[in-house]
Amino acid sequence: MTRAGELRPGSPAGRAVLAAAVLASGMAMLDGTIVNVALPRIGADFGAELAALQWTVNAYMLTLSGLLLLGGALGDRYGRRRVFEIGVVWFTVASVLCGIAPTAATLIGARALQGVGGALLTPGSLALIQASFRPEDRARAVGLWSGLGGVAIAVGPFLGGWLVDGPGWRWIFLINVVPAVLVLLLARRVPESSDPTSSGRFDFAGGALAALALAGVTHALIAAPGGAGALVIVTGVAGVALGALFVVHERRTPRPILPLEVFRSPVFTWVNVITIALYAGIGGIFFLLPTQLQNALGYDALEAGVASLPVTVLLIALSGPAGELARRIGPRLPLTVGPLVAACGLLLLIRARPGSTYWVDVFPGVVVQGLGMSLFVAPLTATVLAAAETGRAGVASGVNNAAARMAQLLAVAALPLAVGLSSDRYRDPAALDPAFGAALPICAGLMVLGALLAWFTVPTELPGGEGEQGPERPQCTPSCAISSPPLEPGRGDRTGGG
Repeated sequence: MTRAGELRPGSPAGRAVLAAAVLASGMAMLDGTIVNVALPRIGADFGAELAALQWTVNAYMLTLSGLLLLGGALGDRYGRRRVFEIGVVWFTVASVLCGIAPTAATLIGARALQGVGGALLTPGSLALIQASFRPEDRARAVGLWSGLGGVAIAVGPFLGGWLVDGPGWRWIFLINVVPAVLVLLLARRVPESSDPTSSGRFDFAGGALAALALAGVTHALIAAPGGAGALVIVTGVAGVALGALFVVHERRTPRPILPLEVFRSPVFTWVNVITIALYAGIGGIFFLLPTQLQNALGYDALEAGVASLPVTVLLIALSGPAGELARRIGPRLPLTVGPLVAACGLLLLIRARPGSTYWVDVFPGVVVQGLGMSLFVAPLTATVLAAAETGRAGVASGVNNAAARMAQLLAVAALPLAVGLSSDRYRDPAALDPAFGAALPICAGLMVLGALLAWFTVPTELPGGEGEQGPERPQCTPSCAISSPPLEPGRGDRTGGG
């Protein structure tokens, strides 16, 4: 077998590595786009309240966000291919459990297990590329991974809607078995690699504190519409306290899951704050829009999935040029203008009411939203990576990825509370429609907040200047910018023999 760090993208082994990484990360990305489309049907089949649908999304995001950095560290220590394969098997078994879940509670538990598998395979998919290919070929390999991964995002709405309307929503989980088997077969051609300097104890306590803190706050936000009872108050306060304890722990532990020194860079810190604002807005609208289209406007699942397809198409087509534009003129303008344009798109979606038509009332909003997101997604990732210290690109990527997922998780938990949507009212168009109309200005406001922060905190030039970025740096398309921002080619990666 070819040793790690020696592969070429065009070689048989190189193609096998790329295919395994793309298929595995594609499973995780498809799961995100498909599940939102299926939520109304899941709720109807189980007779579930809105809180159950929120947890169907957030149980996965919770374990994924809390364990993502730990999953990358496990791969560095015990072997990236080994941990990647364990993640694929874990994710697939959990997917089957989701597909056969007899109750909403069982589905939520299986989704939490699915997130654990995602935390093992998501960082591993890109780490395999970083570790397997020659340094001079890594930029090209990451670019191929990004572009092919974008196809998975584009297929999601079609496949999800077709499955939900056809064989049923359970197949959005069961279908993961097919790509998983292919990934495991392809992974036999992947050279093993690890970080020979990785030693000492893992920060399991840090991962547990992070996950429990998010769980406490999320539970309080989801349960609050039923009344601020003792359990809501206790879990909310406990979540905040555990979050503070996490920060204290990370300061004191010798090998933290989140090295706090990365936040010494003001630009890095502020861009992650901007990420939280922007991705909270994105997470909120992507959670409520499919439900509004199906339960209030009468779309079927396929129509609801295809309705937001322009956003994905524009992201795939324009993220690369937007990244190049930011490299030339600096990130401040794209990170200011992009969110403002996206905010306008969200406000246009106020026209998506019962009795409206797609081309007149929905299509313009999703197109403008997609144009705005295309302007800021790639520059946001590039700025985070450029702001990190030399050799810290992998950590910076993981932190930004976790920040984006945490923002989406909290938005799904908090937005229904903010607009008064609770219990089973999401099934009633008379209750859902005004709640959706109230949510749009909130999501747009988060975009405006991100734009203002970008204008006042982001420099006119990327940190490190032109030479730091280099024209050969792969531009980030949605598959990496949204789901797993890429490591910086040639930095901070150590490989061992395979």
